[in-house]
Amino acid sequence: MGLRVTSCEDDTLLLRRCLAASFFLKLAMKQPDGEYGSTSRKSDRIIYPSSSRIIDHDYIREQAQVAATLLLQHHHQNGTFSQFERSVSLRDPLNCSSRKQKRNYNNNIMPRSSSSRRARSMSDSLLHQGTTNVEDLNHKHFVLVHGGGFGAWCWYKTTTLLKESGYHVDAIDLTGSGAHFFDSNNISTLSQYVKPLTDFLEKFDDDKKVILVGHDIGGACISYVMELYPSKVSAAIFVAAAMLKSGQSTLDMFSVQLGLNNLCQRAQIFRYANGKDQPPTSIDYDKSLIKEVLFNQTPTKDVELASVSMRQVPFGPLTEKLSLSSSNYGSIPRFYVKTQDDFAIPASLQEVMIDSNQPEQVFQIKGSDHSPFLSKPQALHKILVEISNIPPKMNLKTI
Repeated sequence: MGLRVTSCEDDTLLLRRCLAASFFLKLAMKQPDGEYGSTSRKSDRIIYPSSSRIIDHDYIREQAQVAATLLLQHHHQNGTFSQFERSVSLRDPLNCSSRKQKRNYNNNIMPRSSSSRRARSMSDSLLHQGTTNVEDLNHKHFVLVHGGGFGAWCWYKTTTLLKESGYHVDAIDLTGSGAHFFDSNNISTLSQYVKPLTDFLEKFDDDKKVILVGHDIGGACISYVMELYPSKVSAAIFVAAAMLKSGQSTLDMFSVQLGLNNLCQRAQIFRYANGKDQPPTSIDYDKSLIKEVLFNQTPTKDVELASVSMRQVPFGPLTEKLSLSSSNYGSIPRFYVKTQDDFAIPASLQEVMIDSNQPEQVFQIKGSDHSPFLSKPQALHKILVEISNIPPKMNLKTI
C-alpha cells in the first residue's frame, strides 16, 4: 500500500489519516437515505440504487487495512495506541439513534446474513477502539466443543456471528455426537470421547494457537486437551461447563447437584447396554422435559431442532478423573461464563466450581438458560470477542 508512519509524523497527522481511512468504510456502506447498499456479484463493488456512485470494494478494504496498519506501526514505535472517538452507536449501542438498533441489541436478534451485514461487521471490528487489528484477527481461531447430548449443530448461531466478525471457527462433533456416527454405549473412556478434538489439535499448525470454548461436559473435554496440547491453546472459555480440579470427574461434581435437582433427575434416562447388573453405558434425555431443563429461555424453533438432534451421552467419560498439571493445564488462561437462569447446572453449582478452581475472569449472561448459544447468542458472542482481545500476559482478577 506504500503508506508508513515515519518518525517525523506526529500523532495529529496519524489520527487524521486513520480517520480518513475509516471514513471510506462509513461512506461506502451508507446511502444518502441511511440504507445499506448491495454488493454486485459480477465484481467486488458496492452499488447504490439511489445514486450513480460506484465504489470499488477492494479500495475500501485497502483503506481499512491502511487504518489498521498505521495504528499497529504507531504502536510498535511508541508503545501505545493513539485513541480516538468512535461514533456513539459503536461506542454504546444503548445510546444509538436508531430505534431498530436499540431493539435488536436488547432482544439479542441474530444479524441477517447478507453482504451488507458482512461489510458492516468488518467495519465494526476495524473501528473498535484499540482492540483488534486486521492482522491479529486473521490469526484468532475459535474451537467450539459441545456438551453432553449436543453436537456441533448447537453452535450454529455462534459460528455465524464469529465468522461474520472475521474469526476462524471450528465446531467439533465429539465421538458419538452430532453427525459422528458411533454408538454412545460403546464409548468407555474420555480419550475415546474427545478423539475428534485431539485429532484436530494434533494436525493443527504448531506455530498457531486456538481459543477453546467448552459447554457442559465439554468443559472436562477441553481441560483434557489443555493438558495434552498446552502450546496450541491460547485461552480456554468454560460456558456453563464442568471446570474441574485434578483428581475430579464430571460425575463427582455433578452428582451433588443431581441429588438436589428432581427435575434434572426426571429428565435423565439411564441406558444399560451391558445389562442391568452392570454400570450404565449412556444417558438419554426425556424429550418432553428438555425444554424445562436445558432450553427454558430458548426460542421454540431451536428447541425443536434440539429435540431431533440430541443424542445419548456416554456414561464412561463422566466417571473418569482428570489428571491436570500446573505446567500444562495451569499455564493456560481460563475464563468462565455463568448462565443465570440455568436449570441443568444452576448458578450455585457454577459458583462452587469457580470458587474451587478460580479462573482469570468471570462473565455472566443474564436471562440465559443452560444453552446461551441458542437463547442469548449475541450476549455470548460479545463475551467471546471481548475475551479474544484480552492480552495473553495480562494479570486479571476474578470479578
